[in-house]
Amino acid sequence: PSPKSLQPNGASEEALQCEIKELKQRDLALDQEIAQLLSEGYSLEELDKHISLLHEYNEIKDAGQMLLGKLAVIRGVTTKQLYPEYDLELSD
Repeated sequence: PSPKSLQPNGASEEALQCEIKELKQRDLALDQEIAQLLSEGYSLEELDKHISLLHEYNEIKDAGQMLLGKLAVIRGVTTKQLYPEYDLELSD
């Protein structure tokens, strides 16, 4: 098989190189952000705990969104219409 046929979704080498460049830039930005937080007195353990709690929060929020979606289907309404009933803000 040709190298192009091995690439996912027919992506060109150029597009993959662009994605690699973007990921490297994001990695550098995250390293700089971590360095900034460390210079502000945060510890790696604190940052790890915070990240872990954010992941847990997001998983719980996703489960809640899934339940709201299923309830909306059962009731034949949009999820947005359920928010006031449960005292939720659209930004929640």
